[in-house]
Amino acid sequence: MLDLVAQSILSGIGVGCIYGLIGIGFCVIYNASGIVNFAQGAFVMMGGMVTYTAFARYGLPLPLAAALAIVLVAFAGVVLERLVVRPLWNRGSTMFVMILATLAAQIVIERLALLAAGDQPRTLPVFTDRPPLRILGLAVNFQFLWIVACSLLVIVLLALFFSSTKTGKAMRACSINRDAAALQGIPVSRMLALAFALSAALGAFAGILITPTQYTAFNVGVPFAISGFIAAIVGGFGRPLGAFTGGILLGVAQALAIVFLGSAFKNVAALSILLLFLFVRPTGLLGPAK
Repeated sequence: MLDLVAQSILSGIGVGCIYGLIGIGFCVIYNASGIVNFAQGAFVMMGGMVTYTAFARYGLPLPLAAALAIVLVAFAGVVLERLVVRPLWNRGSTMFVMILATLAAQIVIERLALLAAGDQPRTLPVFTDRPPLRILGLAVNFQFLWIVACSLLVIVLLALFFSSTKTGKAMRACSINRDAAALQGIPVSRMLALAFALSAALGAFAGILITPTQYTAFNVGVPFAISGFIAAIVGGFGRPLGAFTGGILLGVAQALAIVFLGSAFKNVAALSILLLFLFVRPTGLLGPAK
């Protein structure tokens, strides 16, 4: 039983890293605009779907197909910002209206994916096709190592981007005070478009990492979006590191719920954690973004 629990925790950490990356995508857009982008799950779906199409249908090498998918999905994020969010932003619409608009965009993207690719699930080959490693009696597959290593690399690169580059500092300035940033000559509208591109790229990257262990289909976006949103809230909305931590906590909780209560209680565990933090610590693990 202990081996099963330990193996489930390991699996939960891997899935939790994916939730964390999606949660970071929520935080990037929220920090730049105050918008909660519920189309984030569509970016996850598109990452896996575009990679599969480029790899299986057009014969591109998997690394090249993945890179192409990230670029195309990042471009789709900019298109979403320009066509859906920007007109509402310029019109002075409330954040609630813009949030509903992103939710509508999520549904539209799902339907387009259904028309373009059908309703059959797709999967990708694992990045390293070798037998799992045996560590302290646990089976550690290489895709898990890829997920953890790539997730940690993204965290480090994002930290360097926001702390050491002019563009990253400009985005942080917009998140603190958009009006003051504009007075300093920072192109706020361009930073908003960049935030959507970066968030979409993060979602696509998460989708590419998780597809070899699960599958992608037109309707996987909403569950991933909900999990990423919960991760962001648990970590402290607007705190990327908190979102990543919250994602791991959520993934482990779901894995343990499956072991002890059954797979039907997976979502119950996620929503219970959300309610617990909303009641006990609404600012999240690391508190709100400063």
